This record gives sequence, C-alpha cells and structure tokens, in this order.
Amino acid sequence: MLKVENITKHYGKKCVLNDVSLGVETGEVVGFLGPNGAGKSTLMKIITGYVAQESGTVEVCGEKIAASDYLYKQNIGYLPEQNPLYLDMFVREYLTYVAELYHITNKKETVEDVIIRTGLTPESHKKIGQLSKGYRQRVGIAQAIIHNPKILILDEPTTGLDPNQILEIRELIAQTGKNHAVIFSTHILQEVSAICSRVVVINHGNIVANLQKNDLSTENLERIFRELE
Repeated sequence: MLKVENITKHYGKKCVLNDVSLGVETGEVVGFLGPNGAGKSTLMKIITGYVAQESGTVEVCGEKIAASDYLYKQNIGYLPEQNPLYLDMFVREYLTYVAELYHITNKKETVEDVIIRTGLTPESHKKIGQLSKGYRQRVGIAQAIIHNPKILILDEPTTGLDPNQILEIRELIAQTGKNHAVIFSTHILQEVSAICSRVVVINHGNIVANLQKNDLSTENLERIFRELE
C-alpha cells in the first residue's frame, strides 16, 4: 500500500533522513518512535507531499509519486501535529467544507457517517473552538478519513490529551487501522504496545529498529530507547 525507498533529506548541513526505507500494508498500524528531531515528522511530510525529498521514492498504491503530484493525495489522510482547524466553524459545517474539497458527491451522508464513526455526535452542534482538545482531535481525524483514504498518517495524535481522551483516541486509531494502512508518531511507549502491529524506531535520520507485534513490550521499547541515549 505504501512503500518508501532510500529517502534522504537535509535541512542545511543537517541530515534529517538518511537513506530511509519502509513499507506499510492495509490493516497495519505502524508506530513511529524516536527522540525529538529524529526525522519522524519530516518523513510524514514527504509521504504526504508537503515536503520534497532530495533522493529516493515514495510509492502509494503501486504508483511512484512526486511532491508536485496531487491526485495521489486522494489516497492519503493526514493529521499534522498542530491540528489546523477553523475554530469559528461548526463541526458539521467544517466537515461539509472538507467533503466539498474532495468533491464528495453524497456530502450529507458522508459527513453524518464520519461524525458517528469518530464519536462526534454529542458535540456536532458546537463550534470547533468550543470543543475540548480531545474532541478537536476527533474532528482532525474525521477530516483525515472523510474521503476514505487508503493510507492514514497521524502525527502525535494524543499529545496534550488527558488519560480518558488518550484511551478514546487510541481506540479510534485501532478501529480505523482495520481497513486502512495507518502510520502514527508518538512518544508514549504504552501507546504502541496497546495498538500497534509494528513499530519503526528512528534516530538521527536512520531507522534503528523495525519491531513486530511480539517484540512490542514496554520493557523492550524502554531498553531500545536507553541504547539511543
């Protein structure tokens, strides 16, 4: 579903990504772990086309793409770390607007469906600026999946949430991952143990570990991070 091969990216003299390769299939929830500045967000931005790589290729649904392309982005849903919402718009109004951007024909039915799927029904009559951070994250995920993308990319989706909100967003990610290829970055080791089928650890622009489900104990992840220090 998603294949990244030999991606390299520099910011000035600093190498942010060094010949990085990985693949993600439908039904996988892959966690990105790594220290701040490790290259996680940059790789996500390259996959989504917000940033261009210097070398290497990104393949989405069997087609190699470039940042200048745009049609392939219909297959990608993206929630950046800084959730870019229009706070003065109502929830249903905003999601209708997003549906129009994707030229979705049955807008009303699609919006109602995604509101139900993301648990937004109790708050759907409110302006986004009136919502708690947990519900704002739900709106962000709703806009990312409203067009039924094959690949979903979430950058720190649970940052700043309280424990109950974290559990709710985790469950939403796990449910979404059953029918999509999901990549999400996090600093919470328990989070990847709970919902990921695989974890990729990045440090100084290099993939230093690619762990399957059986290796995703919190103790094992803590050991890997101690070795990165």
